[in-house]
Amino acid sequence: MSVELPFAPVDAIIRQNAGELRVSAGAAEALARRIQDHGAELAIDAADRATADGRKTLMAEDFGVQQVVDRDELFLPIAPIDRIARLRIDDRYRVAMDARIALADILEDYAVNVASAAVKLAHHADRRTVQSEDIETYFSLFE
Repeated sequence: MSVELPFAPVDAIIRQNAGELRVSAGAAEALARRIQDHGAELAIDAADRATADGRKTLMAEDFGVQQVVDRDELFLPIAPIDRIARLRIDDRYRVAMDARIALADILEDYAVNVASAAVKLAHHADRRTVQSEDIETYFSLFE
């Protein structure tokens, strides 16, 4: 499966947490893949909630978000988030703009948490670069 999310914003999220550490391209790609998988799973749950309410449009509240942040505050671009949301749900569903922004906000928080832990793992391994193995180690430890 291809990754819908561009690596540059994911790299920026990792770098925001990395301090003096470098970030490998593999780390950004690994995190982008995990973000995409997580977002697609969240969209499945949101689609179930929308269906239970008799709707075909996913809304922010379907993702458990009551107040949607300003889209200018996000690193992650909205268009790929829309594609991620649609990866594993039926084509009959639409994704409202507030739902896209809410999902982007959730996924960005998710990415920040993973990146922060990956930085700690890189420090613990006494490396100067956050690598894909740090991302994967996080998930093997905490999933």
